[in-house]
Amino acid sequence: MIYALMQLLGGIILSFGWVPQIIQIVRTKSVQDLNKKTFILLFVGISLMEVYGVHLALDGVGYAFLVTNTLSLCLIMLILSLVWKYR
Repeated sequence: MIYALMQLLGGIILSFGWVPQIIQIVRTKSVQDLNKKTFILLFVGISLMEVYGVHLALDGVGYAFLVTNTLSLCLIMLILSLVWKYR
């Protein structure tokens, strides 16, 4: 139980680490210094981990992993959409 809470807290912190970047993009409407390939690779990697998280959840474990991974995936998709919008 304690490890699931640690994973949940750590995953939330890691996920919300993207929020300052999102705020800066929205505020400046500039993505010139961002490498689109980096965020595409992050998206692919997190998507693959999402499949694994769903598999764990279907087995009745890994809900914390699934929740935080889904949050990360949503934030990366938001960043990618902003990159395409402002590029």
